Amino acid sequence: MVTIDDVTEELMACTCPHHIHRNAFCKHMAAVENAIDDGTLDAFPSEDDDETEPDNCDCEGLNGFPCWPCVRTGRTELPN
Repeated sequence: MVTIDDVTEELMACTCPHHIHRNAFCKHMAAVENAIDDGTLDAFPSEDDDETEPDNCDCEGLNGFPCWPCVRTGRTELPN
């Protein structure tokens, strides 16, 4: 469980072993910090919302199979 300061809305602590034993910023705190107001979390946020080809696209050399940068950004989906 992640606790947040009621006044400043800053992250304060987490009950996971990583934070308790190391007093370190944990993945749970990162998730809460990156959650949007409706309580959801975009685990793989796109750097841009347009459908432009990523700079490191290599789809042409893969005989119709999409490259990872295009899959990661949501430009193309992996075939079944």
